[in-house]
Amino acid sequence: MKRLSILSQALAIMLIVSACDAKATPTVNPVDLQSTMVAAASTLVAETQAAIPTATLPPTATITNTPASTATIPPLPTLGATFTASPSGNSGAGDPCINNVLPASLVGETIQIRIDNPTKATITVSVYLQQSSPQSVCGYRSYALTAGQSLVINDLVEGCYTLWAWNPDPEDYFMVTNGTSCLNNSNNWTFDILDSSIRLRN
Repeated sequence: MKRLSILSQALAIMLIVSACDAKATPTVNPVDLQSTMVAAASTLVAETQAAIPTATLPPTATITNTPASTATIPPLPTLGATFTASPSGNSGAGDPCINNVLPASLVGETIQIRIDNPTKATITVSVYLQQSSPQSVCGYRSYALTAGQSLVINDLVEGCYTLWAWNPDPEDYFMVTNGTSCLNNSNNWTFDILDSSIRLRN
């Protein structure tokens, strides 16, 4: 009997202790889980639909007097100033000779002109003939002279000439003129181009 009573006592203690134990976690009902997911998806769809902007009409074109735009070529970059010679001692607005190139053959007493370039630069020289008799021809001729080079011109005629010379290099730029010199065939005429002046020597 003692054994039974010990066994019954042990069983009674186990039942009491198991009754005080924590409850097991309940299992999720699949129907409840599905209902929760459907509700969340419906909420997302409803909020997305509410965030879509309303359809508005596009603006209509307004008629104006503004001309249509045209393609414009951008200006090209320049390296510096552009120099144009105006080879005339009296370059008035009414001078018809200022832009004329002298013809290859001139009528009249021929003269010889020598142009020396003692500078250390390549220069451009423009020889401008004012109106001369008997043919009343006027205009200019241009020449390029390297440093130390000389040029002899044998096909010009008696008349009044203006010489212009310039160095187009921006680093050592200069432009000079002799004024006006009336030349005849009594002499050979020599002009020295300096960076400060043009000197006539006989």
